[in-house]
Amino acid sequence: MYGPNGVLAITLLKKILHKLTFLRSLKTRIFLLLLVVGLVPCVIMRYAILQNYEQRAVGIRTSGIAIQLRILADHLITYHYLQDTSSEVINAEINQLSVLYDGRVMIINSDLRIVKDTYGISENKTIISEEVVRCVKGETTSKYDRDNGYIELTIPITETVASDESEAQPKTEIVRGVMLVSASTDSIVATLDTLSRQALIIEAIVILVIVVASVLGARVLIRPFEKITLALDKAQEGYTDDFICVTDCIETEHIGDAFNRVLGRMKVLDDSRQEFVSNVSHELKTPLTSMKVLADSLISQKDAPVEMYQEFMEDIANEIDRENEIITDLLALVKMDRTAADMNITEVDINVLVELIMRRLRPIAQKRDVELVFESVRPVSAAVDEVKITLVISNLVENAIKYNKEHGWVKVTLDADHQFFTVTVADSGIGIPEDSLDHIYERFYRVDKSRSREIGGTGLGLAITRNAVLMHHGSIKVESTEGEGTTFTVRIPLSYIGE
Repeated sequence: MYGPNGVLAITLLKKILHKLTFLRSLKTRIFLLLLVVGLVPCVIMRYAILQNYEQRAVGIRTSGIAIQLRILADHLITYHYLQDTSSEVINAEINQLSVLYDGRVMIINSDLRIVKDTYGISENKTIISEEVVRCVKGETTSKYDRDNGYIELTIPITETVASDESEAQPKTEIVRGVMLVSASTDSIVATLDTLSRQALIIEAIVILVIVVASVLGARVLIRPFEKITLALDKAQEGYTDDFICVTDCIETEHIGDAFNRVLGRMKVLDDSRQEFVSNVSHELKTPLTSMKVLADSLISQKDAPVEMYQEFMEDIANEIDRENEIITDLLALVKMDRTAADMNITEVDINVLVELIMRRLRPIAQKRDVELVFESVRPVSAAVDEVKITLVISNLVENAIKYNKEHGWVKVTLDADHQFFTVTVADSGIGIPEDSLDHIYERFYRVDKSRSREIGGTGLGLAITRNAVLMHHGSIKVESTEGEGTTFTVRIPLSYIGE
């Protein structure tokens, strides 16, 4: 199945989904979103319709009243009503107009005296208001008082007269008085109330539809996530080791693909862990087995000569050293796997550091008849962990010496630009087969196991080197031709960039 890491990843993903209450909160968000999307247009539409109706109704009412008043104004001039208010015909028209619009009609002469008031409370009184004064000057005014529910209009009572008896002369209009009318808007308000109630009923129906649609929509949208949760449950319980595939929508498909990539990585790590444990067990067991065989041989020979004891004890000591070397490298590798918090960054002169390493390894190179050359293009100073960089350069140079030919050479080149410094380790050694280049950084991997066993080493050196380079946010590359040599290129930032 998935192994411990895979099961751990599934468990963590499930806990995240449940702790964030994603599935439950998503329904609420969908409901609120649909509710807002549905209600806001309804409210705006209701307000716009009622506002438009009110403005239109008031405009129509005002136009109708104005027409009636202009007709009545002509009658007032015809019957000389401003001078004599006893005309029954005019009084009947005025009263009829007052009743028709459920309002008040006042006739005002040019001296601003009220000659007729349908309410009968202001006759023979003088009225002074801005609207009346403007109307006396020939201007028609109208005002809509929404709070008190009435429309107020002023219409000038004009008489057309000629300048003299000649018809060729233009005629002029003289304002003889003013009609002031206050008309009720109760019918408009009643219609607005009716429309408002109908709009509320429509909004209630819309809300009901939205609630039903949101519940159904939430169920449809949540179903793919429920499938993912069910698949995670099955994977966690170990009922299946198949990858998750939920293609109901693009989002769930992306989640499934992302988790499958993580799961694939977990499988690779589990396989690597099992192989690592197997290799460690084998590497640690081999020296112990050799020591056990040697010790048993000595125990079984009671009268073994001193020379044999000495020879066997030297072999046992060598195996102990080999065991200690393996354990030391394992501890170094474990430490490399930790976070960068263990980094001890200082400003280091890389030229001096490489020269010290070369000086320490030169006796080994001379013993194997290998020429060791160091070339520095320019002085280099960088903020690095000196111990880890020493491991990197030492491992590469030592490997280049060990896996070299007789009378061969190893060349170390140091260079830098404005961001990185580069260490190149080239040799004339046996080279690395092309099919092994992708595996050389794996733990305990050996290209030629028989030669590696003869030369020595634990198979962890390049793994340690690569980890140390990555902890500095650097890179390591290798180029090799079998039988001709190998070149490692390490590139490290001059300034360390922390996490």
